[in-house]
Amino acid sequence: MGAPAEVPEDEKLPPDAPLADRVVEALRTVYDPEIPVNIYELGLIYRCDVDGEGDVEIEMTLTAPACPVAGEMPGQVQQVVQAVDGVRSARVDLIWEPAWDPSRMSDEARIALNMF
Repeated sequence: MGAPAEVPEDEKLPPDAPLADRVVEALRTVYDPEIPVNIYELGLIYRCDVDGEGDVEIEMTLTAPACPVAGEMPGQVQQVVQAVDGVRSARVDLIWEPAWDPSRMSDEARIALNMF
C-alpha cells in the first residue's frame, strides 16, 4: 500500500469545515493500489458516521475478497481518518455484504476509468 495522496493546499477544506466533510476529504486520499481512483469515489465506503464527540465509524468493503490489500486497507483508512483534526476515535469495519460492484462508483470514477 502506498502512502495516502496529498490534498493540494488550494483544494483543502478550511479547518472550520464540518468534521464529516473533512473525514470524507481524508478518505479521498486513500487509493486502491491497483486502480487509479480513491476508495471513496470507487464506492468502497458503505457507511461513514461522525458523531458530535468526534467518533467516526466506517463500514467499507474491497473490490474483491481476495484483494491483496485486505489486511492493510482498513488500517490505512483508520490512520488517515484518525489524523483529521477533531476526530477523537475512528473505527473501520471491513464488510462483504452487499458485495461491491461497479454501479457503486461515482461519475468521477467512471470517467477516470473510461467506464461510461
